[in-house]
Amino acid sequence: MQDEVDEHDPGDDGLPAVVVNGDEPPPVLHPLDRDEPPLPRASGEVELPDGRSLAWAEYGHPDGDPVLWFHGTPGGRHQVPPAVDEVALRSGFRVIAVERPGTGASSDHRYGRVAEFAPDVETLVDTLGVDRFAVVGLSGGGPYTLAVANHLPDRVVVATLLGGFGPVRGADAVLSYTRLFRFLAPGLEVLRGPLGSVFSSLVRVADPIAAPAFHLYATLFGFADRGVLRRSGMRAVFLHDLLTADDVRAAAHDLALFTRHWGFDLSTVRPPVVVWQGLADVIVPPSHGHHQAARVRRGELHVRPGEGHFAGFVEVESVLGRVREVWAGETAAPVGSTRDD
Repeated sequence: MQDEVDEHDPGDDGLPAVVVNGDEPPPVLHPLDRDEPPLPRASGEVELPDGRSLAWAEYGHPDGDPVLWFHGTPGGRHQVPPAVDEVALRSGFRVIAVERPGTGASSDHRYGRVAEFAPDVETLVDTLGVDRFAVVGLSGGGPYTLAVANHLPDRVVVATLLGGFGPVRGADAVLSYTRLFRFLAPGLEVLRGPLGSVFSSLVRVADPIAAPAFHLYATLFGFADRGVLRRSGMRAVFLHDLLTADDVRAAAHDLALFTRHWGFDLSTVRPPVVVWQGLADVIVPPSHGHHQAARVRRGELHVRPGEGHFAGFVEVESVLGRVREVWAGETAAPVGSTRDD
């Protein structure tokens, strides 16, 4: 039987809207209103020299300029902006979300410093055939973003921090209440193993209370972020990895490592660093963004008045747009060419 086609008033493009069998087409949901996190176009695991593995998920353009995305604390490889796939496709980026060791499919670790994550990432990009790339880190992913930029200055085109947590020790320590975290270092170092096991056990039974707990968090602590945290798309990207991963002990490792010296100084980070900071952020104080932008060699600060911790995360189009601008200024050879060592 031939479908009935009904032509009625023209749409915005001047063409008649088409209805098949009398049914209106399903509405196209805004990314923030979807019930599932973005679907990766590819995913996998890379084996590291010591036998561990590092998991990743890829979004956007398969032949685009590579951008490594580091999730927050806690999080995993699906903790990417709800609109990342569409924005990356439009802007020509291949976004590779890297799952830190101890979360999801990435093997556990026992790093002594944040800097020790960078060689693992070097193995990952070498295995995936990535030469030059950008790095972006949300919140607790910020220290690892700078570690990779410091370790691979000739390959990292630009680093971007989205409400990134700053150092609490040494000359780079941020003038903030977070300096008190250094006094927790001995206890967290001893307890990070047991805490990681507890975190992993809790998420296995958290499914029935996950949505209410997330809503309670948004209500009590979201403040400037409440509007976006209450959108189903944000709920999906932040709860998916926690509810599907068998292991989230990386969060305990992060807490311990953030109280120690990172293993490098901010002043040694050579690539340009773009910092996005919500001025109403109550999770990572705005002083962290200002301080890090001032301490690195080539810092650039973008403040978002009245916005909170996830300002840059939600505004992924602006974030990747700035990455594109910096990339254009930093690279002369086409993507895929061999670097001059």
